[in-house]
Amino acid sequence: MLNLMYITNNPEIALVAQSCGVDRIFVDMEYIGKYERQGGMDTVQNHHTVTDVKNVRRVLDKSQLLVRVNPIHPDSETEIDSVIDAGADIIMLPMWRTADDVSAFLNFVNGRAKTMLLLENKDAVNHLDSVLELEGIDEIHIGLNDLHLSLKRKFLFELLADDTVEQITKKLVRAGVKFGFGGFGRIKEGLLPAEYIVAEHYRLGSSVAILSRSFCNSSEVKDMNTLKDIFKNGVEELRAYEKYLESCDSSFFAETHKKLCSCVEKIIGEI
Repeated sequence: MLNLMYITNNPEIALVAQSCGVDRIFVDMEYIGKYERQGGMDTVQNHHTVTDVKNVRRVLDKSQLLVRVNPIHPDSETEIDSVIDAGADIIMLPMWRTADDVSAFLNFVNGRAKTMLLLENKDAVNHLDSVLELEGIDEIHIGLNDLHLSLKRKFLFELLADDTVEQITKKLVRAGVKFGFGGFGRIKEGLLPAEYIVAEHYRLGSSVAILSRSFCNSSEVKDMNTLKDIFKNGVEELRAYEKYLESCDSSFFAETHKKLCSCVEKIIGEI
């Protein structure tokens, strides 16, 4: 089943998510260049800190702690050292563009934590072959939001319908690198139904996904019991659907992909 990630710097929310079966708590320290890329869009822009990493680390005993650092910059080595010292299990590098960026990141981590590359721009797609020749990459996550902006698409899930994601994942499968892409909300909800997206994860061989803000918007839910119910019910519904997908054959996934493409086309037509 998919490894589920949820973004928060709140230890209390992290505990709730962990208790409901979320596999990875995601602390997001990236801020360099993010506003310029996404300014004006309805996207989550965090600016978590090393102190947040330490505070979340203290409460986790089952879920892994994933930390997204900033793109490679003059103080990257110091930042990565501090995140490792704070207890990160997995470190994610965003906005890399070349094999040199990735090589620097891998050298800074130096085997002290698992590494995840966030592939989210056209240059990264063009340099993927040379990047996959490097040793030390544990996972790659395809960031649909920034990637669709870089490729000048109208809708982030257009990348699932136009085979962009499929062509990337074929390379990752051949290289033996675990991968995931994007995020999704609750089953049977969303402009593009979440079950279509989850089915794409299974069709393409993905192993990781982000639970999006629409899955549980913790900034709007202040009561922890209510929050726990949202997480518990949402994860249970997702796992039940995944169990169903495990019994489906290739014709089911092909038909669901067609439904996704049709839905995406309709959404684009309305943008």
